[in-house]
Amino acid sequence: MSTLTIRLPDDKHERLKSLARANSISVNKLMDELATVALANYDARVRFETRSTRGDIGRARGLLDRLDAAE
Repeated sequence: MSTLTIRLPDDKHERLKSLARANSISVNKLMDELATVALANYDARVRFETRSTRGDIGRARGLLDRLDAAE
């Protein structure tokens, strides 16, 4: 496991401590959870962008048209 030191404004640090306390977790655990969410969002965006380069725009529009018609 690694140690990471970050510099934050005091007010942001206090808000993070309050958020952690409100969730009954440590600031360390909060930062770990926030990092997990950020990485999951990044991975999803990369997967989407990768798949979109291989996609067929005409087929995608056809699927969207079918969804619209079903509503």
